[in-house]
Amino acid sequence: MSDYRYPASDIQFCLEKIAQVERLEAHFENYTADLLEPVLSEAAKFSEQLVAPTNRLGDQQPPKMVERCVQETPAFKDIYEALQEAGWPTLSGPEAYGGQALPRALEVAFNEGIQSANLSFSLCPLLTQGAIDALETHASDALKAMFLPNMISGRWTGTMNLTEPSAGSDLAAIKTKATREEDHYRIVGQKIYITWGDHLMSDNIIHLVLARLPDAPEGVKGISLFVVPKYLLDEQGEPGRRNDVFPLSLEHKLGIHGSPTCVMQFGEKEGALGYLVGEEHNGLAAMFTMMNNARQSVGLQGLAVAEAAYQKALDYAFERKQGAIKGHADKVVIAQHADVKRMLWQMASCLAAMRALMYTASVENDLKQVAPEHAQRTELYTPIVKGWLTELAQEITSTAIQVHGGMGYIEETGVAQLFRDARILPIYEGTNGIQALDLVGRKLRSDKGAAMYALIEEMRTSTNDIESEVDAALLQSAISMLEKTTQSLLEGEVPAEYVAYDYMMLSGYVLGGWQMLKGVVNGADAAWQKKARFYIRQLLPRAQMHGQAIAAYADSGMNDDWDAILLQN
Repeated sequence: MSDYRYPASDIQFCLEKIAQVERLEAHFENYTADLLEPVLSEAAKFSEQLVAPTNRLGDQQPPKMVERCVQETPAFKDIYEALQEAGWPTLSGPEAYGGQALPRALEVAFNEGIQSANLSFSLCPLLTQGAIDALETHASDALKAMFLPNMISGRWTGTMNLTEPSAGSDLAAIKTKATREEDHYRIVGQKIYITWGDHLMSDNIIHLVLARLPDAPEGVKGISLFVVPKYLLDEQGEPGRRNDVFPLSLEHKLGIHGSPTCVMQFGEKEGALGYLVGEEHNGLAAMFTMMNNARQSVGLQGLAVAEAAYQKALDYAFERKQGAIKGHADKVVIAQHADVKRMLWQMASCLAAMRALMYTASVENDLKQVAPEHAQRTELYTPIVKGWLTELAQEITSTAIQVHGGMGYIEETGVAQLFRDARILPIYEGTNGIQALDLVGRKLRSDKGAAMYALIEEMRTSTNDIESEVDAALLQSAISMLEKTTQSLLEGEVPAEYVAYDYMMLSGYVLGGWQMLKGVVNGADAAWQKKARFYIRQLLPRAQMHGQAIAAYADSGMNDDWDAILLQN
């Protein structure tokens, strides 16, 4: 058993009282309010009892190459089979292909548990869901029938193959080639950093691969998307002979050791057989379907790994006795020392705000699927959820080490692993710099700020019942800073590309404050109310800092000549 505790009551509060999950009942026939508590209860059992005890194992016994295949960490296959048998992969899948057609918000709640319990393992079903989303949205009916039932059941897993040695975030530079051949295509090329690119846990692996056709136009408009199975299907639709796609090697990483990150070779001989998803030269649209959902999922990973680190720090702080304080004759637990108490409340308050925003965004994402008017809000939330939550995960996992003191720097406590695991989150599925540019360059400007201004107005009016005048005033001041900064960006008063990160963080802190006080207004318990007060008075001021940094940037004097100065030093 592990000491991880699934925060079921916190998740339920965020879904019911802050995100108003009951709105989904009118749109999802299979969902009723009485489903939420049993789903959370079973998610707790699965993550605590089955998944969490394997986290350390994955870190110490990473996957390895065996006969041109990847052998996953021992015990991971057993967990995956239990996941499949319990029906968890089917939660949000369409009924036509064997899914339960429940809101994605329930899947997010389940995923928080397995991601806290074992981030490395959780990436396998996460990537499969991204591949399912792309196929469901863009593939032909024939391809859906071929692949979706077994992917939704969990019998087959999926991957995303975007990055190449010479093309990281710059997808326009990809070189993988596809050639037409009867009713299919032949794919030749190499992809790197492919999460769960190969393993032996499932009967088949369905790769989604970006490639170029010979007559493709230059740039991102020339990218096509293909589905390339590890095993080709026989006449009965079952895995048959091996396709011409193999893992070449495994990356040796700072963290998430239990997750095999593969270099994948497509087409050593005749070329890997693949099928076109959507239209030729229009793979970018399908890719963004995968990426946008994955970006919110990475934000969830930030919340999840931070929660696990906080729990370790909290337990240690109330067990470890060291030093004395006034009024106590004996040594006290370190949780009673002022600075440790500050760190614990800082982590707890951040986590509450992160969780509230995560589930608010997940419910909006569900509403977007059935009510298009929610699309703008979801688009606005996505880069903030990915960026702000994963940045705070760096702080919280680092603070957890600090609470442990020297013991935190020792691998045996397990908190160092969480710190290492969290470090990838601001990098993959689009770096946080890219998220910030997306927020400012696409989301803010595409509608001239309409979605952000609507959100600002809702934040202003939805917390009018706050009893504390101090907290209300601090939130309103932060909202005004966000509004002023939004206007300055839209009017071109500051160079958006240089201040985008600050704007993303400013937005995150303000949204977090709004969520915390929204919880207070909607019947939060004493613990939440104390976290809200701490957040508003100790963490929300960071919003002002980011806003002031943006305002001051125009006078900073920075220009292209600074590059030469950096090189001189």
